[in-house]
Amino acid sequence: MDANVTREVYLDYQSSKPVDPRVLDAMHPYFSIKFGNPSSLHLVGDEATKVLEDSREKVAAFIGANQKEIIFTSGATESNNLALIGYAMRNKRKGNHIIISEVEHISIFNITKYLERNGFEVTRVPVDQYARVSPKKLESRITDRTILVSIGYASNEVGTIQPMEEICDVIKRKGIAIHTDAVAAEGLLPLDVNEVPIDLMSISSNDIYGPKGLGVLYIRDGVSVVPTIIGGGQERGLRSGTENIPAVVGMAEATQICSAEMPEEAKRLSSFRDRLIKGVLNKIPKAYLNGHPTERLKNNAHFRFEGVEGESLLLSLKDRGISVSTGSACTSKTLEPSHTLIACGLLHEEAHGSLEFTFGRFNTESDIERVLDVLPGVLERLRGLSPLYEKELIQ
Repeated sequence: MDANVTREVYLDYQSSKPVDPRVLDAMHPYFSIKFGNPSSLHLVGDEATKVLEDSREKVAAFIGANQKEIIFTSGATESNNLALIGYAMRNKRKGNHIIISEVEHISIFNITKYLERNGFEVTRVPVDQYARVSPKKLESRITDRTILVSIGYASNEVGTIQPMEEICDVIKRKGIAIHTDAVAAEGLLPLDVNEVPIDLMSISSNDIYGPKGLGVLYIRDGVSVVPTIIGGGQERGLRSGTENIPAVVGMAEATQICSAEMPEEAKRLSSFRDRLIKGVLNKIPKAYLNGHPTERLKNNAHFRFEGVEGESLLLSLKDRGISVSTGSACTSKTLEPSHTLIACGLLHEEAHGSLEFTFGRFNTESDIERVLDVLPGVLERLRGLSPLYEKELIQ
């Protein structure tokens, strides 16, 4: 890191969030003093069971659900597996066709590839230039063998929010189940399964400043899935394994904090987003915003820059103490361009020249100003070294 950098600026909240100190305080006793296993029948086990169910009730309230509709998992990826594989296998006599969009999280893509290898047909609905799904295009892909549709509530990369109410209207009229990976949206948008009648919803603890390694699958009462992890029968027999009580307590506390603070936090984060978008587009030639201009997450600013590679930009910013992302952390080890950006119609070289900035609870206005101070110079230097960028384009 540059010797002149005194404070790191972290703008990659979509990939990982710190545990809120208030959450950590709530978790602490359950690592040592209150260590019981909810499956035990003695008093210590009874206390653990009460804590587990009290926490389940708090998490359920966060999305407007009933306590018995909440299944704790090891994270959103496991929740996605239980939702898609569990529902598909349970309902395969009704049909073998599943629909997703072209911009789903990589875990959804890979799960459906697994299902394709096991006798299911998968249709991937194209999106518009902003990564938005058209309910009409979605409806046109439904067949009499369709049993499940999975559409992410919002893009974890470009931040575009999907028209979930309209999508649910289409799917519900057809009598088909709908799943959503809501990880990118949780804590930034109010999620209520009564207002938007989702059947299966995946959420994550860490994405609301709780601990990593815990997720939830909401399963609407009456919807059936088969377990994908077999064992001692915990979590209504759908997710065996001793429950991680410290993490469960942490997630419950995180939902309480999030519910109380979300309105004000949304205003603060959207001001950071709008300030950065305006500053980048005004200060930097040949810079473009990816994702929907208005229907986007309040903490997401995603750009593409002509004539440079996103990885070079990321490393140059890293040297200046600024942490950002070139896309989903779950696909960061591949050299392939983002499938989301390609689905939006970008060329490979355009997709490779993109950066994602996501803000969070512990950012300040000075972080945005730091980026706007550093980024133009970094881009000018890299473009000067790039044979891909013609200087006369900006003259």
